Amino acid sequence: MAFRCPRCGGSGSLGIALSVELPPDSRSDEISLQLVACSACGFAGLAVYEESRRGSLGDDSFHHTGYRMAQEELASLAELLRSCPRPQDPGCLCPAHRQLGRRDAQGTWNGLAGLNLGEPFPMHLESR
Repeated sequence: MAFRCPRCGGSGSLGIALSVELPPDSRSDEISLQLVACSACGFAGLAVYEESRRGSLGDDSFHHTGYRMAQEELASLAELLRSCPRPQDPGCLCPAHRQLGRRDAQGTWNGLAGLNLGEPFPMHLESR
């Protein structure tokens, strides 16, 4: 999948470089934390994909949002994601999944708490 870069505007130049699938929470059936990078300008950021298939048949909804982050924090996050032996397994119990898959008292995912998220940007799917 390719997306529009928020820095250079490149159509289809922003791709998912690393991702980890997290367990569902009280709102979403699917949660994916992604590091994204632009092949044209070198931009890098964090993206979160959440999908819910709850409700009436055919009533799927999803949110895919990117966040600008400091390069040092992105590098640290990339190291954490690379440490996971099974990034596509939401049931993995490695330190990365435990840290990034945290929930609050209501069972809502809050694995981004403590990260210095910058300005959000839309993840616009583009064709290459």
